[in-house]
Amino acid sequence: MWPIEAVELVREMIEGARPAWHAEAACRSQGVDQWFPERGASLDPARAVCASCPVRGECLDTGLDERFGVWGNTSERERRKLRRQRWLGDAA
Repeated sequence: MWPIEAVELVREMIEGARPAWHAEAACRSQGVDQWFPERGASLDPARAVCASCPVRGECLDTGLDERFGVWGNTSERERRKLRRQRWLGDAA
C-alpha cells in the first residue's frame, strides 16, 4: 500500500488543482492506480501512457523528488539514480 500523501498528490493533480502543464498530460483522464503499482507489479501500463505524453519532462521535474509512483515515465529507482547524478553534478 502506498503512503496516502503520494496517492493524494497524484489524485489532486488528476482531479483537482493542477499545474498548468497537466492540461496537456496524457494521464489527465486516467485513474491513479496505474501510477502507483504494488511492489513488483509491472510499470508497463503507466509507461505506455507516459511514452507519448507531450509533457513528460514537466512531469518528471515535478516528480523527481517524489519517492513513490511513476513520474515522467520513470520508476522510483530511476528517479533515485537521477537524483544521485544531480547531486554528484552539483557537488563537483
